[in-house]
Formats: sequence, structure tokens, C-alpha cells
Amino acid sequence: MRVNCVGAVVFDAADRLLLIKRGRPPGVGLWSIPGGRVETGETDETAVRREVFEETGLRVHEVGRLAGAVDRPGPGGVTYVIRDYLASVSPGTPVAGDDAADVRWCDRAELARLPITEGLLETLTDWGVLPGRADGAR
Repeated sequence: MRVNCVGAVVFDAADRLLLIKRGRPPGVGLWSIPGGRVETGETDETAVRREVFEETGLRVHEVGRLAGAVDRPGPGGVTYVIRDYLASVSPGTPVAGDDAADVRWCDRAELARLPITEGLLETLTDWGVLPGRADGAR
């Protein structure tokens, strides 16, 4: 079974990436970008806005371009089809909620030291959307 999911690649003014610490499986205790399942009848944009708000308390100002998509295996033969979008949020302090155990802004050096979900660093690198890019582009 394939399950549609979305994620949000969000940066603050200091070019730090918004991360949540997963509070539930899969990947409990690991850091990842905010996101989750697309609910019946939702567009990807609506799902990105909802997931970011539920997990961080921040309101998405704009859902931008698709950064990329990946398939990840889940329990019981499920495949998570994850589409990650660049997004910007309105100013505010993130607060962990829903299935997020913690939330933080993270620079490139911190990202390399945190226990993150499998493949996240490589995927963000391949898509050219890591924080602290020398050319400033995304």
C-alpha cells in the first residue's frame, strides 16, 4: 500500500532549517523536517500548512516549489510516498506539538551532529536545499 505524505523544508532568516524530533514511529527520537500524511481530500499545499502548524505551532506563509520526492518503506509493507516542498513561515517561536517531541532551528553544522532520519541529509544534499549553501540559492 502506498501512503501519500508531504514535508516542509523551512528556513529562518539566519538560514537555519526547521526540524522536529519525532515522538512516534517511524523514526521515534530522530530529527526530521515537519510533515506527515496527506488526509483524504487535502491538496499537498493544505497538508503542508496543517502538518507544519500541528507539529511546530508556526503558520506557513507560503508553500513554494517541490524540493523533491522520495519513497520510504514503512511497517507492514507500506510505502510512504513523500513530497517535500520549500515553505516559509510567519514569524514566531516554534513549539512542539502533535507527534513532535521537540522542535528547533538547526544550522548545517548542527544538522551533521544530530541523530536524523535515515537518508535525510543525503536527500537534502542531492536536492540542493541544505542550510548554509555557499551560493545562497535553493
